[in-house]
Amino acid sequence: MKSFLVIGLGRFGRHLAIRLQELGNEVMVLDRDEERVARLAKTVTAACVGDCQDEQVLASLGVGNFDACFVCVRDDFQCSLEATAVLKDLGARYVVARADREQQIKFLKKIGADHVIHTEMDMAHRVAMRFSAKNVFDYFELTPKYAVFEIETPVEWEGRTVVEVDVRRRFNVNILGVKEGDEVEPLLNPAYRFQPDSHLMIAGDKEDALRLMDRL
Repeated sequence: MKSFLVIGLGRFGRHLAIRLQELGNEVMVLDRDEERVARLAKTVTAACVGDCQDEQVLASLGVGNFDACFVCVRDDFQCSLEATAVLKDLGARYVVARADREQQIKFLKKIGADHVIHTEMDMAHRVAMRFSAKNVFDYFELTPKYAVFEIETPVEWEGRTVVEVDVRRRFNVNILGVKEGDEVEPLLNPAYRFQPDSHLMIAGDKEDALRLMDRL
Protein backbone atom coordinates (compact mmCIF):
# COMPACT_ATOMS: atom_id res chain seq x y z
CA MET A 1 0.00 0.00 0.00
CA LYS A 2 1.23 3.46 -0.93
CA SER A 3 0.19 6.93 0.12
CA PHE A 4 -0.70 9.73 -2.29
CA LEU A 5 -1.68 13.38 -2.16
CA VAL A 6 -4.02 14.61 -4.88
CA ILE A 7 -4.26 18.39 -5.24
CA GLY A 8 -7.13 19.74 -7.32
CA LEU A 9 -10.43 17.91 -7.55
CA GLY A 10 -11.59 18.69 -11.05
CA ARG A 11 -12.68 15.78 -13.23
CA PHE A 12 -9.18 14.33 -13.63
CA GLY A 13 -8.13 14.77 -10.01
CA ARG A 14 -11.39 13.35 -8.70
CA HIS A 15 -11.23 10.21 -10.83
CA LEU A 16 -7.54 9.77 -10.04
CA ALA A 17 -8.16 9.96 -6.28
CA ILE A 18 -11.06 7.51 -6.43
CA ARG A 19 -9.10 4.99 -8.49
CA LEU A 20 -6.01 5.22 -6.30
CA GLN A 21 -8.19 4.54 -3.26
CA GLU A 22 -9.90 1.60 -5.00
CA LEU A 23 -6.48 0.10 -5.62
CA GLY A 24 -5.90 -0.09 -1.87
CA ASN A 25 -3.80 3.00 -1.33
CA GLU A 26 -4.07 5.76 1.25
CA VAL A 27 -5.21 8.94 -0.46
CA MET A 28 -5.42 12.50 0.84
CA VAL A 29 -7.11 15.14 -1.31
CA LEU A 30 -6.80 18.92 -1.19
CA ASP A 31 -8.91 21.57 -2.90
CA ARG A 32 -10.03 25.10 -2.04
CA ASP A 33 -13.62 24.22 -3.03
CA GLU A 34 -15.45 22.90 0.04
CA GLU A 35 -18.15 21.21 -2.02
CA ARG A 36 -15.64 19.22 -4.08
CA VAL A 37 -13.82 18.11 -0.95
CA ALA A 38 -17.06 17.13 0.77
CA ARG A 39 -18.05 14.91 -2.16
CA LEU A 40 -14.91 12.82 -1.72
CA ALA A 41 -14.50 12.99 2.05
CA LYS A 42 -16.13 9.59 2.66
CA THR A 43 -14.36 7.94 -0.28
CA VAL A 44 -10.71 8.76 0.39
CA THR A 45 -8.51 8.39 3.46
CA ALA A 46 -8.41 12.09 4.28
CA ALA A 47 -9.74 15.29 2.75
CA CYS A 48 -8.65 18.87 3.33
CA VAL A 49 -9.98 22.25 2.25
CA GLY A 50 -7.16 24.68 1.54
CA ASP A 51 -5.21 26.77 -0.93
CA CYS A 52 -2.46 24.78 -2.64
CA GLN A 53 -0.53 28.01 -3.23
CA ASP A 54 -0.24 28.52 0.52
CA GLU A 55 3.07 27.05 1.67
CA GLN A 56 1.82 26.70 5.25
CA VAL A 57 -1.14 24.63 4.09
CA LEU A 58 1.09 22.24 2.14
CA ALA A 59 3.66 22.08 4.94
CA SER A 60 0.93 21.08 7.39
CA LEU A 61 0.15 18.02 5.26
CA GLY A 62 3.62 16.54 5.63
CA VAL A 63 4.13 16.24 1.88
CA GLY A 64 7.44 14.43 2.32
CA ASN A 65 5.59 11.42 3.73
CA PHE A 66 3.64 10.70 0.53
CA ASP A 67 4.99 8.34 -2.10
CA ALA A 68 3.81 10.80 -4.75
CA CYS A 69 1.99 14.12 -4.91
CA PHE A 70 -0.27 14.84 -7.88
CA VAL A 71 -0.92 18.45 -8.90
CA CYS A 72 -4.15 18.23 -10.89
CA VAL A 73 -5.11 21.91 -10.92
CA ARG A 74 -6.82 22.97 -14.12
CA ASP A 75 -7.50 26.41 -15.65
CA ASP A 76 -4.90 28.09 -13.40
CA PHE A 77 -1.41 27.31 -14.61
CA GLN A 78 0.19 29.81 -12.22
CA CYS A 79 -1.35 27.91 -9.34
CA SER A 80 -0.06 24.63 -10.73
CA LEU A 81 3.44 26.05 -11.08
CA GLU A 82 3.52 27.45 -7.56
CA ALA A 83 2.15 24.27 -6.01
CA THR A 84 4.71 22.15 -7.85
CA ALA A 85 7.59 24.40 -6.79
CA VAL A 86 6.46 24.51 -3.15
CA LEU A 87 6.03 20.74 -3.00
CA LYS A 88 9.61 20.24 -4.17
CA ASP A 89 10.90 22.87 -1.73
CA LEU A 90 9.10 21.08 1.11
CA GLY A 91 10.77 17.79 0.24
CA ALA A 92 8.07 15.93 -1.68
CA ARG A 93 9.53 12.66 -2.91
CA TYR A 94 7.88 12.61 -6.33
CA VAL A 95 5.69 15.26 -7.91
CA VAL A 96 3.41 14.56 -10.85
CA ALA A 97 1.87 17.65 -12.47
CA ARG A 98 -0.87 18.01 -15.06
CA ALA A 99 -0.44 20.19 -18.15
CA ASP A 100 -2.89 21.35 -20.80
CA ARG A 101 -0.33 22.53 -23.37
CA GLU A 102 3.10 21.37 -24.50
CA GLN A 103 4.74 24.64 -23.42
CA GLN A 104 3.48 24.08 -19.88
CA ILE A 105 5.30 20.74 -19.75
CA LYS A 106 8.65 22.50 -20.20
CA PHE A 107 7.97 25.00 -17.41
CA LEU A 108 6.77 22.35 -14.98
CA LYS A 109 9.84 20.20 -15.56
CA LYS A 110 12.15 23.20 -15.16
CA ILE A 111 10.80 23.92 -11.69
CA GLY A 112 11.19 20.33 -10.57
CA ALA A 113 8.17 18.23 -11.59
CA ASP A 114 9.32 14.61 -11.75
CA HIS A 115 6.66 13.71 -14.29
CA VAL A 116 4.13 15.70 -16.29
CA ILE A 117 0.84 14.34 -17.58
CA HIS A 118 -0.70 15.87 -20.69
CA THR A 119 -4.00 13.99 -20.74
CA GLU A 120 -5.08 14.89 -24.27
CA MET A 121 -1.63 14.35 -25.76
CA ASP A 122 -1.14 11.06 -23.92
CA MET A 123 -4.53 9.80 -25.06
CA ALA A 124 -3.93 10.94 -28.64
CA HIS A 125 -0.61 9.04 -28.79
CA ARG A 126 -2.23 5.93 -27.34
CA VAL A 127 -5.19 6.00 -29.72
CA ALA A 128 -2.98 6.71 -32.74
CA MET A 129 -0.72 3.76 -31.96
CA ARG A 130 -3.61 1.42 -31.19
CA PHE A 131 -5.45 2.06 -34.44
CA SER A 132 -2.51 2.49 -36.82
CA ALA A 133 -0.42 -0.50 -35.73
CA LYS A 134 -1.50 -3.82 -37.14
CA ASN A 135 -3.37 -6.19 -34.78
CA VAL A 136 -2.92 -4.07 -31.65
CA PHE A 137 -5.75 -4.29 -29.10
CA ASP A 138 -4.20 -1.97 -26.53
CA TYR A 139 -1.05 0.01 -25.98
CA PHE A 140 0.73 1.52 -22.96
CA GLU A 141 3.78 3.71 -23.43
CA LEU A 142 6.43 3.26 -20.74
CA THR A 143 8.96 5.69 -22.22
CA PRO A 144 9.25 7.36 -25.62
CA LYS A 145 11.17 4.24 -26.71
CA TYR A 146 9.54 1.35 -24.84
CA ALA A 147 5.93 0.22 -24.57
CA VAL A 148 3.59 -2.62 -23.67
CA PHE A 149 1.29 -3.97 -26.40
CA GLU A 150 -1.67 -6.31 -26.30
CA ILE A 151 -1.64 -8.40 -29.48
CA GLU A 152 -3.29 -11.54 -30.78
CA THR A 153 -1.25 -14.76 -30.70
CA PRO A 154 0.51 -15.21 -34.04
CA VAL A 155 -0.92 -18.20 -35.89
CA GLU A 156 2.58 -19.59 -36.51
CA TRP A 157 3.16 -19.70 -32.73
CA GLU A 158 0.02 -21.72 -31.87
CA GLY A 159 0.81 -25.05 -30.25
CA ARG A 160 4.50 -24.21 -29.83
CA THR A 161 6.26 -23.33 -26.59
CA VAL A 162 7.93 -20.04 -25.72
CA VAL A 163 11.30 -21.81 -25.92
CA GLU A 164 10.52 -23.30 -29.34
CA VAL A 165 9.50 -19.94 -30.77
CA ASP A 166 12.56 -18.34 -29.13
CA VAL A 167 10.66 -15.08 -28.79
CA ARG A 168 13.23 -12.96 -27.01
CA ARG A 169 16.15 -13.77 -29.31
CA ARG A 170 14.21 -13.69 -32.60
CA PHE A 171 11.97 -10.71 -31.92
CA ASN A 172 13.70 -8.84 -29.06
CA VAL A 173 10.49 -8.53 -27.00
CA ASN A 174 9.40 -9.99 -23.67
CA ILE A 175 6.05 -11.70 -23.11
CA LEU A 176 4.65 -10.42 -19.83
CA GLY A 177 1.44 -12.40 -19.72
CA VAL A 178 -1.44 -14.08 -21.47
CA LYS A 179 -4.86 -12.45 -21.54
CA GLU A 180 -7.99 -14.60 -21.52
CA GLY A 181 -11.12 -12.44 -21.50
CA ASP A 182 -10.51 -9.71 -18.92
CA GLU A 183 -7.96 -11.73 -16.95
CA VAL A 184 -4.20 -11.48 -17.46
CA GLU A 185 -2.01 -14.32 -16.20
CA PRO A 186 1.73 -13.65 -15.87
CA LEU A 187 3.69 -15.85 -18.26
CA LEU A 188 6.52 -17.28 -16.19
CA ASN A 189 6.84 -20.78 -17.66
CA PRO A 190 9.03 -21.05 -20.79
CA ALA A 191 7.28 -24.37 -21.52
CA TYR A 192 3.94 -22.62 -22.02
CA ARG A 193 2.31 -23.54 -25.35
CA PHE A 194 0.69 -20.70 -27.21
CA GLN A 195 -3.06 -21.09 -27.58
CA PRO A 196 -5.34 -19.81 -30.36
CA ASP A 197 -7.81 -17.02 -29.53
CA SER A 198 -5.66 -15.72 -26.66
CA HIS A 199 -3.97 -12.34 -26.47
CA LEU A 200 -0.39 -11.68 -25.43
CA MET A 201 0.98 -8.78 -23.42
CA ILE A 202 4.41 -8.01 -24.85
CA ALA A 203 6.94 -5.38 -23.82
CA GLY A 204 9.94 -4.01 -25.63
CA ASP A 205 11.34 -1.42 -27.98
CA LYS A 206 8.42 0.01 -29.97
CA GLU A 207 10.19 -0.49 -33.29
CA ASP A 208 10.86 -4.17 -32.53
CA ALA A 209 7.27 -4.69 -31.43
CA LEU A 210 5.91 -3.04 -34.56
CA ARG A 211 8.11 -5.25 -36.74
CA LEU A 212 6.69 -8.30 -34.97
CA MET A 213 3.13 -7.11 -35.49
CA ASP A 214 3.76 -6.56 -39.18
CA ARG A 215 4.38 -10.31 -39.41
CA LEU A 216 1.00 -11.23 -37.94
